[in-house]
Amino acid sequence: MAAESREDPTFRITHDAETGESLLAGFSAFGLAGLTAVDYLTDQLDLEPTGHITAEGLPSITPFTNGRPRHHTRLYSRSDLDVTVLVGELFVPVQAADTFSRAVLEWTDHNAIDEVAVLSGIPIAHGPDDHGPYYISTEDYHRDRLEGTDLTPMGTGFLDGVNASLVERGMDTELGVGVFVTPVHAQIPDVDAALRLLAIVKQIYGLGIDTEPLEQFASEVRQHYAQLSERVAAAEEHERPDDRMFM
Repeated sequence: MAAESREDPTFRITHDAETGESLLAGFSAFGLAGLTAVDYLTDQLDLEPTGHITAEGLPSITPFTNGRPRHHTRLYSRSDLDVTVLVGELFVPVQAADTFSRAVLEWTDHNAIDEVAVLSGIPIAHGPDDHGPYYISTEDYHRDRLEGTDLTPMGTGFLDGVNASLVERGMDTELGVGVFVTPVHAQIPDVDAALRLLAIVKQIYGLGIDTEPLEQFASEVRQHYAQLSERVAAAEEHERPDDRMFM
């Protein structure tokens, strides 16, 4: 019996405002660092929702706050700011990454966007002094944004999924693409990682971002996980069997 065929997922972008020349994006990934960072940007910069992306052929989600639903992947901008922010709460699996990236790139071409920067956490083994952040960028993005900075390039490795598709397109076109990465932990969200990514945005794009509220939240998250760890350790100690031997 032949296997049932499945149609490839499709993505449609709806947008009703002019964009700037730069797109900053964060997607749903391990640790949610990039997503947390761009979502915080929309609040800090008083950006307005100006568009969204719909997906067909993928399991969907409908986020909501205080009973009000929102699209899972949204575009934000402001008339006096040369930056558009993409907040992607829907997880895009590797097999759909190329299709999703093509939709985004067709939209950037149509709207004369010159560069794309992605903020992302990566779950790699690292020591306490190896939190980064690091970058992977095309030559033109490096020339325009990173030349003369003290930011560190990522050593060796490979990208996959949406990030890989965007960088690959940037290598073959005039679209500048930079991916900024930082190690993340299992805690969700990794707010400290998000703060490191926001520090890059402040440095590279000169945006006035007050990170103090997020720093306070990061402190609360650290305290929560420390208390949770103590409770787990205490529970494990309580449940540990007595090591005595009976005759």
